[in-house]
Amino acid sequence: MSPFRWRHGAALFLLALFSTSIFSCRHDSASRVVVYCAHDQEFAAAILDDFKIQSGLDVVVRYDTEANKSVGLYEDLIREAKQPRCDVHWNNEILATIRLQQQGILQPYGSPSSAPYPALFKAKDHTWTAFAARARVLLVNTDKVKKDDYPKSLWDLTQPRWKGQIAMAKPLFGTTATQAACLFQAWGPDKASDFYRQLHANNVQLAPGNKQVAVGVGAGQFAIGLTDTDDAFDEIDVGRHVVMLFPDGDAPEGSERGVLFIPNTVAMIKGCPNPEGAKKLIDYLLSPEVETKLATSKSRQIPLNPEVKLDSLKPIETPQTVRSLPVDFVQAAESWKVSQAFLAQEFSLR
Repeated sequence: MSPFRWRHGAALFLLALFSTSIFSCRHDSASRVVVYCAHDQEFAAAILDDFKIQSGLDVVVRYDTEANKSVGLYEDLIREAKQPRCDVHWNNEILATIRLQQQGILQPYGSPSSAPYPALFKAKDHTWTAFAARARVLLVNTDKVKKDDYPKSLWDLTQPRWKGQIAMAKPLFGTTATQAACLFQAWGPDKASDFYRQLHANNVQLAPGNKQVAVGVGAGQFAIGLTDTDDAFDEIDVGRHVVMLFPDGDAPEGSERGVLFIPNTVAMIKGCPNPEGAKKLIDYLLSPEVETKLATSKSRQIPLNPEVKLDSLKPIETPQTVRSLPVDFVQAAESWKVSQAFLAQEFSLR
């Protein structure tokens, strides 16, 4: 065989091999959806399994850790921006999602399933939609705290009587960090900083995550814990001597105080491997079916779709039954760096 014919044949072989590889990669991407999920695996897994059955698509899920909740996946999405691996980001809070939006990481998609949701829970550029909220609550150990002494406000936690008896998760991660940024926005940085200084001076105990806070209260390690409704319900459901309180829920109209409700969010990643599959999953997650499943699960997520009407959520409160913290989530996302820098210094955290 002449050198020319050999080189020509080799070139054709390599071209065919390359084309086959490209086709194979595209085929693999089209048959699966990659999800980065900060929502608790025990609640998200069943939802994603149902989608897999209904859609016929394989679902590859990467979950976050409890101690590094929502932050780890956020940082990975930033690092992977030029070569995205993720199709859909299911976040368990909203501020990191807004920061991803502001950095151009998210792909606009106006899902038909998002139509019923109020404008407050949808990005104006259609890059994300919020659904299935949790509330920031106080879990109180009833063996340690008498009913007449139950705290009614977040500010009650700064009273000397609770010194060393209160717990919260490290405020650089998850919904604890989200709450801080929201308070910085709703109260102003001076008042919010003063609150956390007083909390620190009152020897608040820091736990790795909200789950550990709730478990500690249920076990009697702490008298009061700042946590989320889903973690509080875990302790209530197993019969611990605890009660869940919605701090500042009775604040008067026009007050800067109120209960913070933090929604989940769902978004498609810009330049993702399987945009069509991503759209199908987003449509599914925003459906009344999924919000109903999340609301009636052990986590008791609070539906935001007005088409979901349930009367079995008690003793949970909703934005319709208690005063909500008057927070602007977009502005709170802009307060993130300020609140994080303050908390890292105040609590000597990295």
